[in-house]
Amino acid sequence: MQPIFVTILSGFLGSGKTTLINYLLKHNDGEKIAIIENEFGEVNIDKALLSSGDETQIIELSNGCVCCSIRGELTKALSELARRKEAGELEASRFIIETTGLADPAPIIQTFFVDEFLKERFVLDAVITLVDAAHIQRQLDEHRVAASQIGFAERLILTKTDLIDEKERKEVLERLNAINKKAQIWQADNGALEKSVWIGINAFELDESLKCEEGFYQKMKFTRFSTEKINSYNDNISSFVLEGGELDFQKTDAFLEEMIETYGNDMLRYKGILCVKNRPERLIIQGVHKVAGFDWGRAWEKSEERKSLMVIIGRELPREAIKKRFLECVV
Repeated sequence: MQPIFVTILSGFLGSGKTTLINYLLKHNDGEKIAIIENEFGEVNIDKALLSSGDETQIIELSNGCVCCSIRGELTKALSELARRKEAGELEASRFIIETTGLADPAPIIQTFFVDEFLKERFVLDAVITLVDAAHIQRQLDEHRVAASQIGFAERLILTKTDLIDEKERKEVLERLNAINKKAQIWQADNGALEKSVWIGINAFELDESLKCEEGFYQKMKFTRFSTEKINSYNDNISSFVLEGGELDFQKTDAFLEEMIETYGNDMLRYKGILCVKNRPERLIIQGVHKVAGFDWGRAWEKSEERKSLMVIIGRELPREAIKKRFLECVV
């Protein structure tokens, strides 16, 4: 059985998730997609629009809540959908889970890592978060979950940029980059964004795609923006980078175990490519809270600098203490 790929679409109230989905379904190239939505979500999706075509199926969760417990209704719904697909009753090869505007993505992500039945049948593709450029500053000031949605994302999609000026846009970009340095930031005007930007990016694969400060998408090309001087905000979620040379394997193993056990509840996303002394391959790590995965990647090339790099996005973490412990692992 071919795996079912799942994209989690997050974003605060009114950020434009429905508009983005509608654009996707109009420019979908025939891929069969199932939309999992909340019956009582903040935006009432036009079912006539989403149902217009053989490529789209819509599944509603009866209790109107997708930010449920890990073994709650979402797990049951996904299990039933997997069985329907195996029986030939469901043709979709890709699901999009549209969360409520006030949902923390954490329990949804963990669903795909802790349930053995789902792990065998689903592949989590990415967490995509839409950001209302005109209102995100206030949302971050007033709602803790807004920062959490941004922190978990692999892609941030900026909407309503026509409502702000260049100075405000720069401030928004700086603040988003301070929270999540790992995420690429793109812009969507009225939901218009190429499918390849946020669908099929394999963000949860254990690979070497560890990129920081990718930039801002505008007018079909990347434009890097400076983050040398970032304003000070009170966001309790931020990102930082651990960097060093070759690492002692035993010390590194102890450090990672200690860090995940001690700070795992406050680490939203973390991903690293580590260089272990006397090992030709690179060690790849990524995790969500206390659920982590490790694998040996490709061998280092002779021309490559053997160095270790790890990005951590977390809530009020003791950066200096973590950096100190990490550097103690450096040979």
